[in-house]
Amino acid sequence: MRKENQPFLIRSHKVIDILLTVLAFCLAYTAKRSWLPAFSGLSTEPNYYFILLVTLVFCSLAYDFFGLYRLERRPVVSKLLASIIKGAFVGTAGALVLLYLIKEANVSRLLMMIFLVFDVLLLCLFRGILILFGRFERKRGLDSREILVIGSRMRARDLVSYIRANQDLGYNLIGCLDPDAKRVGVEVFDGVRVIGALDDYRHILLNQAVDEVIFAMPLNRIDNVLDYISLAEEVGVNIRVLPDWQIQKMMYQPEIASVQIENFVGIPALTLSSTPRKGFELFVKAVIDRGVAIVGLILLAPFFALLALLIKLESRGPVFFQQQRSGLNGRVFTLYKFRSMVCDAEARKAELEQSNEMDGPVFKMAKDPRITRIGAFLRRTSLDELPQLINVARGEMSLVGPRPPLPQEVQAYEPWQRRRLSMKPGLTCIWQVSGRNNINFEQWMKMDLEYIDRWSLWFDFQLLLKTLPAVFMGTGR
Repeated sequence: MRKENQPFLIRSHKVIDILLTVLAFCLAYTAKRSWLPAFSGLSTEPNYYFILLVTLVFCSLAYDFFGLYRLERRPVVSKLLASIIKGAFVGTAGALVLLYLIKEANVSRLLMMIFLVFDVLLLCLFRGILILFGRFERKRGLDSREILVIGSRMRARDLVSYIRANQDLGYNLIGCLDPDAKRVGVEVFDGVRVIGALDDYRHILLNQAVDEVIFAMPLNRIDNVLDYISLAEEVGVNIRVLPDWQIQKMMYQPEIASVQIENFVGIPALTLSSTPRKGFELFVKAVIDRGVAIVGLILLAPFFALLALLIKLESRGPVFFQQQRSGLNGRVFTLYKFRSMVCDAEARKAELEQSNEMDGPVFKMAKDPRITRIGAFLRRTSLDELPQLINVARGEMSLVGPRPPLPQEVQAYEPWQRRRLSMKPGLTCIWQVSGRNNINFEQWMKMDLEYIDRWSLWFDFQLLLKTLPAVFMGTGR
């Protein structure tokens, strides 16, 4: 694969490695000059900026050559450590050789040895943090992948056995679908069964949490296979095709998805993804989300107490309103808000359906009689949403992302609208800063898909900045 086509995750790791290498060189220079006075300091003759540049070039090439960027969901630690040591050693040695050949005098060999130690330590620390964070997320089920397998015979059985043998990777098998309806209920391997025929494919994709569909059978044995692939692409579910690949069955240009060949539990697979392939940026987003949410909950605790008191003084009932919402790819979670309505608001919703001011499967009403006085203020300023920092801290939501819908709303979605669930829901998004209730349902859905297609950390930052005026000016509802 050419470098310009490498995933963003790999490019990001390369940038981080370069920054860590610069930091290692600066630490080595400081240690040699300030912390090791018995070794006569450093000569001022060499241009250490030039030495750093040469070192960066050679180390970057060596890191790549020794496979530091063969990123896997569960890397072999010993191999990764060996790659780091080899890359750092060869990079440092190559820089020294070139400096010797061009007669760059008085380059401290001790400095370069200290640099080598710091470089290995920093590279190991960075990757160790990534590995531990990944394991922690998967252990909590937050980085799990819900897998639907198409096929139930030998190739599917081998795939299921691979996944069962690597459960720490966080893959959860929903079950298998087979073209033959007579095989429904048959055990494929280790408790994984055929849960339906291909006729059930559409219903499962639209009504269950599915992250990936894996075709583990020859595509030429599936009638209208492109319809199955295009539906998964449309709703934002990843697609993998295991060997042997019937490539001639897929000779079409995906409208949304990017196509790559990836390693999946040791098996090369053709992958179509309809969501941003920016793994490192998404990792940074998750870290920022958790950090901001935790700090925010601590700092806002007195304010939370004040709002809780005002809510209790006005009407009986709990301070928090809890509601089931659909999150990433349809995962159901409990969303928290400050209660802004009377206690029996849900029971009275049916009598107000005719007053709904939004089209589509969403209920919105500007002068909802169920809203309390303090609730009206909370909604106008969006302060009722603050407890969702708990959801962000738990990893169920993000600061920025499509708003989480009700499960019954999701059931009424058209397939293309369900793709908005392919990214983690958030507190704010394009819709929130663009007029909210003045925008119809279809425009709202298109805005969420625009967010997914345009997503970047910088775009998140811009949306957060645009959200602040809406809160302070009271245009939240």
